[in-house]
Amino acid sequence: MNVVLLGPPGAGKGTQAVRMVEQFNMIQLSTGDLLRAAVKAQTPLGQQVASVMAAGQLVSDDLVTALLRENLENHLAAGHGSFLFDGYPRNLNQAKSLDQLLDSLKIDLDLALRLVVSKEVVLQRLGGRRVCRACGATFHIHFKPAKADGVCDLCGGELYQRADDNEESITNRLAIYDKEIQPLAEYYAAKNLLVDISADEEADKVFPKIAKAMGAGV
Repeated sequence: MNVVLLGPPGAGKGTQAVRMVEQFNMIQLSTGDLLRAAVKAQTPLGQQVASVMAAGQLVSDDLVTALLRENLENHLAAGHGSFLFDGYPRNLNQAKSLDQLLDSLKIDLDLALRLVVSKEVVLQRLGGRRVCRACGATFHIHFKPAKADGVCDLCGGELYQRADDNEESITNRLAIYDKEIQPLAEYYAAKNLLVDISADEEADKVFPKIAKAMGAGV
């Protein structure tokens, strides 16, 4: 089964993607991970990405699509055929580009799962996040507090709140997401692919809903 995973910041996409990969033996295609891996491997596409990023520009949709094609072709050649698209598409144009890419590779998209979460829950999840300046470990003041306030359990480094985790920044990010997701959701709904999953609850209660939507139990 090939699935697009949609959801705003703080919806728990990363957590659920890991479980989906494990439960359903899927290949996770996260554009952020693919971009970093290509740059690190210094592939021809990776070198193009590196030059764009070094210039402080956004990586174009065409370049991202080319990177996705390269990875899909490699996985298909290796006999893999079940893909989870995580973090892409983010807008309607990218969705249409992805459809064209999948059509050219004779891959069917089976489902578009949208994690739906309230603003209050997102603010609590992201607003409580704390990151270690030294080792990058992540904690949460409510769900995963450090043993000592402001001190990393792993290395003793200082814990801080990322600039984009304050309420104003989170609200702006959600507004941008809402603006882009509506036409994208309508696009997949018109194809009878969209399934909304309530994600306000803890991860262990959300995943069974995802499994059910994918036609399986947990």
